[in-house]
Amino acid sequence: MATYRADDDYDYLFKVVLIGDSGVGKSNLLSRFTRDEFNLESKSTIGVEFATRSIKVDDKIIKAQIWDTAGQERYRAITSAYYRGAVGALLVYDVTRHVTFENIERWLKELRDHTDSNIVIMLVGNKADLRHLRAVSTEDAKSFAEKEKTFFMETSALESINVENAFTEVLTEIYHVVSRKALEVGNDPAELPKGQTINVGTKDDVSAVKKVSCCSA
Repeated sequence: MATYRADDDYDYLFKVVLIGDSGVGKSNLLSRFTRDEFNLESKSTIGVEFATRSIKVDDKIIKAQIWDTAGQERYRAITSAYYRGAVGALLVYDVTRHVTFENIERWLKELRDHTDSNIVIMLVGNKADLRHLRAVSTEDAKSFAEKEKTFFMETSALESINVENAFTEVLTEIYHVVSRKALEVGNDPAELPKGQTINVGTKDDVSAVKKVSCCSA
């Protein structure tokens, strides 16, 4: 799957959100996928930030706008604006901290309360490189993902393992959902004309995302 980096040339624009407890590595997953960078000293994200990257699927250019926010409770006020318009989500926990996996259920409920039922969700067990510190088994996570009908992958932002795969699988599945006309786009459930974009906002206006009927809370 080729990467396509021209900034303004794309067929579809999909908003994907990163959610999960603070410190599970959401920001490093974002920077690894969008800039191929990892920062051991990265501080907790305050508020919201997002980055973009485009990939090619079936000769279509898919531009991902990936949103990242702090996991701390005190930033939850941004919830509805953060989720609005999202068509994909990476639900991240830290394989070395069981409590972050326990909290996944709450995050998933919040995600489903604020998004359309067609949203594509990937459960991500990050920090899989820390094998000797593992506290959450792959089997437990896999069975949770099966029960909740989400995708599942273990990643390491540090060692760049499966990060690309996790994001591209989500984006590819969103594209397939749209192609199957299972998502209504705007107010028009008809087939997307070639080149139509799912508009989820602009770089200049992070908090006010244009409402898309498929994903309005």
